[in-house]
Amino acid sequence: MSRAASAVLAFGGNALIRPEQTGTHREQLRSARRAARAVVTLVREGFKVVVVHGNGPQVGRELIRNEESSTKIPPAPMDVCVASTQGSIGFLLATEIQNELRRHGVNKSVTVVTTQVLINPNDDAFRTPTKPVGPFYSAWRAKSLMKGADVHMVEDAGRGWRRVVPSPRPLEILNIEAIETLLDASHVVIAGGGGGIPVAIDPKGDLVGVEAVIDKDRTATLLAQLIGAEMLALLTAVDQVYVNFGRTDQRALERIDAESLRGYIDSGQFPPGSMGPKVEAALEFVEDGGTTALITSAEKFTAALADRAGTRVCKRVDNAPMRRQMPLFFELDDDAEDSEAE
Repeated sequence: MSRAASAVLAFGGNALIRPEQTGTHREQLRSARRAARAVVTLVREGFKVVVVHGNGPQVGRELIRNEESSTKIPPAPMDVCVASTQGSIGFLLATEIQNELRRHGVNKSVTVVTTQVLINPNDDAFRTPTKPVGPFYSAWRAKSLMKGADVHMVEDAGRGWRRVVPSPRPLEILNIEAIETLLDASHVVIAGGGGGIPVAIDPKGDLVGVEAVIDKDRTATLLAQLIGAEMLALLTAVDQVYVNFGRTDQRALERIDAESLRGYIDSGQFPPGSMGPKVEAALEFVEDGGTTALITSAEKFTAALADRAGTRVCKRVDNAPMRRQMPLFFELDDDAEDSEAE
């Protein structure tokens, strides 16, 4: 690998607010510190790094603020909510990545780019919104919100009603030149947060915001393709990808080539609501010329870089021995994190 190689690291908004947490500022700082270790691991390996984060729980909170304050201030549209989460999550990540770099004696700047992503306003996603966002509502409240407004609600697995929004495919990252310039200047770049702020071109040729949420894995893949990244790393809640998941013949995928992975996708192994988008993003990346796509958890990321964990997707799988080296640096446990923070 060249010392100038680039990598895109993507993780979900749930990495900062876990399901069992209330999402306090302290909890999110601790989670951001864990995410920062994965970023610094890549930096220490010699990569120029772009970080793409999700915003599912966070944009949901923005919608709750809209709801609770609607009698006092006008609600913000979805694109503005996405922009808000880019700023708040970007601040947390930039702070903790900078701190982690300093701890390891790495002199690099960390820069957050408010990122606009061009979409097609005639994308099929606008005909049938499917991406759930925000809190759960009772049936009567959901019906009230749908009256007289362009709001779509669906019942979600008996847990209540949720708003669904279009999730169009990203076509172009409008800030790509700025991102490339910052990478060339050795910055760690945080970009495409929440999949990017969705924008379209109106009949007058003006850019306008769009009420939608772009899938962050798709944006990460597009960004990786545009900068010519060698690696795309997708962090998720599980340590690696499985076939026949949940069955007695369940099997973990360690190294897999693009053709074999395509076969598993075509056979329906990866549902759209779970691992499907990440597997498809990894496949698209390597088929478009990327060297390696990794799918693993934040906890196993260092080991995955050392070929000791995770799922590694390549155009072709050779018989070269795995590195299986020791972790690149010691990882603190949660108790140590608390002591360090205090």
